[in-house]
Order: sequence, then C-alpha cells, then structure tokens
Amino acid sequence: MKLLEDNQPTDLEQMVGLSRRGFISAGALCGAAMFMGGSLLSRSVLAASVSEASPLLGFQGIAAATGDTISLPSGYTSSVLISWGQPLHQDGPAFDPSGNGSAKSQEQQFGDNNDGMSLFPFPDDDNRALMAINNEYTNYRYLFAHGGQPTSAEDVHKAQACEGVSVIEVQRKNGQWQFVQGSRYNRRIHGNTPIRVSGPAAGDALLKTDADSSGTQVLGTFQNCANGKTPWGTYLTCEENFTDCFGSSDSAQVFDAAQKRYGASVASKEIGWHAHDPRFDLAHTPNELNRHGWVVEIDPFDPQSTPVKRTALGRFKHENAALAETRDGRAVVYMGDDERGEFIYKFISRDRIDHNNPKANRDLLDHGTLYVARFDAGDGNPDHPKGQGQWLELTHGKAGLDASNGFASQAQVLVHARLAASQLNATRMDRPEWIVVSPKDGQVYCTLTNNVKRGEDGQPVGGPNPREKNVYGQILRWRETGDDHAAMTFTWDLFLIAGNPSVHAGTPKGGSANITPQNMFNSPDGLGFDKDGRLWILTDGDFSNSGDFAGMGNNQMLCADPVSGEIRRFMVGPVGCEVTGISFAPDQRTLFVGIQHPGENGGSTFPEHLPGGKPRSSVIAIRREDGGVVGA
Repeated sequence: MKLLEDNQPTDLEQMVGLSRRGFISAGALCGAAMFMGGSLLSRSVLAASVSEASPLLGFQGIAAATGDTISLPSGYTSSVLISWGQPLHQDGPAFDPSGNGSAKSQEQQFGDNNDGMSLFPFPDDDNRALMAINNEYTNYRYLFAHGGQPTSAEDVHKAQACEGVSVIEVQRKNGQWQFVQGSRYNRRIHGNTPIRVSGPAAGDALLKTDADSSGTQVLGTFQNCANGKTPWGTYLTCEENFTDCFGSSDSAQVFDAAQKRYGASVASKEIGWHAHDPRFDLAHTPNELNRHGWVVEIDPFDPQSTPVKRTALGRFKHENAALAETRDGRAVVYMGDDERGEFIYKFISRDRIDHNNPKANRDLLDHGTLYVARFDAGDGNPDHPKGQGQWLELTHGKAGLDASNGFASQAQVLVHARLAASQLNATRMDRPEWIVVSPKDGQVYCTLTNNVKRGEDGQPVGGPNPREKNVYGQILRWRETGDDHAAMTFTWDLFLIAGNPSVHAGTPKGGSANITPQNMFNSPDGLGFDKDGRLWILTDGDFSNSGDFAGMGNNQMLCADPVSGEIRRFMVGPVGCEVTGISFAPDQRTLFVGIQHPGENGGSTFPEHLPGGKPRSSVIAIRREDGGVVGA
C-alpha cells in the first residue's frame, strides 16, 4: 500500500468546513464517523488523529519483549487465577507434572489450553462470580509421560478430558479475585460429556449414528475456541478445529464434497484419536463428524444442566459468538469461520428477548435465520479501504439452496453451511476470528488474523482482504444500516492493517498509519471491549522475532481507541504462548486474560511458582496497583 501523495482536504473535512487538525481537536471526528457509518477515515485523517493523545488510554505503551514472563506497564501487577491441572474440588487429585495422571483425574481438574471466557456475577453479591472458560486442546509433549501421540484408549480419553469447558467460582477478597476450590458450581464439560442437540438439524439423518439413532444426543464438546455471553445469563462455547480430531482406518477411503470442504482426511492432524476411539474413525462412524462444529449453550449457574448444541447457528469452525440485539428486541449472534477463505455469518432470532424472564429465552437460539456476508470490492483506497456489504439469507428453498444443488432440507443447509454460503457467492475472508460489538456505537469489529493463500485458490485480493499472501492480518469493522442489527446492508472499513513498518516501511506489509514501530504486531486474534469503549486486541502470531516479524517479540495484548485509532501495547506474554480469552470484573478494576500453551515448542516454565517446572496454560488477573480502572 502506498502513502497518500498529497495533503488535500478529505471529503469529510470539506463536508464540515474544518481543517484536519481543527476538525479532530474539536472532537467532531467521532460524531461524524458514527453518522457516516464509521468508514470515512482516510489514512491521512487517521494518521493525524493518532498524533493526538487518546482520552481513553491512560497508560504508557510498553516495548516488545521476549522474556518468559508477563510484561505490563508501570503501575500494574498480575497474578495467576488458575492453571491447567488444578483440582476443582477439595478432594480432587493433584496435578501430576510427570504426565502419568489419569483421564479420570483430568476430568476433575481445570482443562488445558484455556481460550475464550466469560464472567457471570452473582446477582446478589458483588464479590462472587462464575467464570466459564474454554479449554481448546492439549499439548501431548506435556500431557503424556511419553510425550507423543496417544498409544491407547486411556491416552485418548485423557486428551478428551483436557478439552471442552471449565466452570469455576471466583471470589473477591481484599480487592483480589481468587479461585474457589470446592464450590458446588465448579464443573467440567469435556469430550465425553452428554450433550443435547436442538434446532432444525436435530434428528436429521446426517446426525444419526449407531450409538444414537435419534440424532439428538451427542457425547462431548472439544476444540473449544472462543465464546459468547447471552443477555439471559448463559454461556456460548464454540467448536472450532473439530475435524482435526477425526481420521480413518481405511487408507483408501473416498470423501464426498461436503466432507472434503470440512477437512475430512484419512490422517488426523496430529491428534490421533481415531486409532483408539472408533467414534472418531470416519471409516466406521462418518456421521459423527456432522455432530460437531456447533455453538453449545451452557447454564453456568445450574451444574446439573445438560449443555445444548444450537444447530440453527450453523456448522463450521466457530471462533466465537458475539451477541447483539435488534431494534425490535430480537437476539443477534455474529460468528466467524476460522479457516482461510471462509465466511462471516450472523443469526437473527425469530422471537424477542424476554429481559424480565431469562428462562423464557432458553430456546431462543433454536428459531431464526442464518445469514452470510458479502462485501463489495471497496473504494480502491490502498491505505484505508472502505465499502458496502449485504447479508445473504441461508434458507432452504431460496437463492438456489434446494435439492437441485444438494440441499434437500434446512437441516442440510445448516450442516453444510460452508457449501450453502459458497452457493450464494459470499465473500471468502482472511480467517475470520473473534467478533465483538462496540458498547458505544454498535459497530462490529472482526479480526482477520492472516491468510498466506490470499491471491491463490480462487481468493481474490481486494475489498476487506487487501493483501496477497497476508502474513500479518487486519481488523475489519462494519456498521449496520440504520444502526439496526437486523439490517440486511452495512458499510465497512478496515480499522487497522497489521504489519511491520520497521522491516517494510512504505509498503503494504508496513501496515496502516496507526501501526508504528512502537506498537507493531501480527495475527490479531482475540478481541474485547470494556464498558468505556476501549478495544483490547490479543495476538496469536509468529513469535520468532525475526524476518517479517523482527521486533515484534512474543504474543501480546494491545489496547486501542476506536475513535482516534491510537493503539498501545499493554501486555506481553511468556515464551511460546498465545494471548487469548478476555473478561473484566464488573467494576473494570480487574482484567482476566488467558495465557495459552506457554512453551509450545519448549523454553518456558510459566507460571514459575508451580511445582514440576512444566509450563501450564493459565488464566491471569491484571490489576492496577492503585486499584483504579484497568486501561484508564
């Protein structure tokens, strides 16, 4: 991308009759950008705006780092809330760092590789809350004493026990939140937990197996990436790389188009469950694949409740589920499919949310309409592209989604949502990951983490995906027409284009104007808004600190002002980790964030105080030393 070659007033400046600096310093940028859909900021305006100190960001950005520790700004401190293997109950088995612990023990311990999470305050006690925390996958080099692929059914069971969701109680004592071991609310939902299937695909032939002829009862949720929190107090966990868990004992097995589109293969991707658990052997149970890849709803306050897979939200590699509400009171769920060249979706419920009776909403996500996004090519601005888009309805019988194109029912549309979205010519994206909705103006933000195949395989360069062989990623933003999440059209722009201005100054790989040598990063992944409207950005990228990624250090968390565009680095994680999962205490004086797979390839002992010297994924709590609001 080229820098603008002139200093001519932008269209926005001409409209309001102010100079660029006068316009921004007068504070009109926010209102005008909101009025015009948040997509009129040119690179020049953005560069000018970030030169002004952000009123939202009250800390000094920190330098990139490569140490095996948590790095924070001056005046901040962190503590470990909970780590992989910690027993949830008083009589639970202790973590065995040797790798010889049993599957049964792991089912009673905090799961591995924590990811997305939500905090649920008790309605009658400000000092108590529940946390629902995803456990995405497990690292065999640390899980097993032998450090390799599973060699038995017990090994597979243990791996499955590491994944899913951990629900824990936390309490605040002397201003600090702590895990409550032995709480009656503490529970594990893992790869062998009974789960109910609901919605249009429940009972369909594609979901039936010999073990479940009804197609309505499934064992397990796994590969749980990010999350959502409903207005009625339930947790949405999202099944992402589920296909990696499957393989085939038949080396000559031929897969159909739908299976191929979802990544079915003879060789499991370094997981190897099918060799010792026939449920994951596609040669024997091909329909088991269709029973995963859903959004699962969990009631954290009812430990006896059965989780529910909500099929109306579609089946794909769900990253997270961002909740919003239409102007007439219906629920909206925004979702991304985290794979190169896949799509962005939204679901709109048929019925309105009953805010006075939360239990009345328990089946709200079973009835409604799923849509997929199509983005136009944009305005051609190489530095800050913007444009328009529309939502395309994924309903059986419409727009070619019928038997003649392989969709005999709405269940088949949902089970094969990727194929349905392709039928409608939706826009193939650069790996849509987390989506969040601004609490201030309702704009929607989505991380497009990277896509080294952009420009190949029918994935054109342009629009919200402006770079070929994209190794850095970008953050997409859109605003629904009329500020109504029920709208079928929207305007979009790119809030930032990540890059490396030190290695690639003045080129597309340098990034957008709000990316500087002081805050550069790659592969934005997690996102979160706090109540004041600060946008928190978490990364899962290349931490080699060399080549294209020189100077970026370990994975990190940054904080951005969505109005000014300013970005500051707030935290750097330990060696080999992904920084993922974010939640805030109700008073915003504690920020909870996940440190996933520290020492993924070795070289870490994080957290240092735990026995055994084995790195363990953990949730940490970050506070200001003066007790103030984090980030302010």
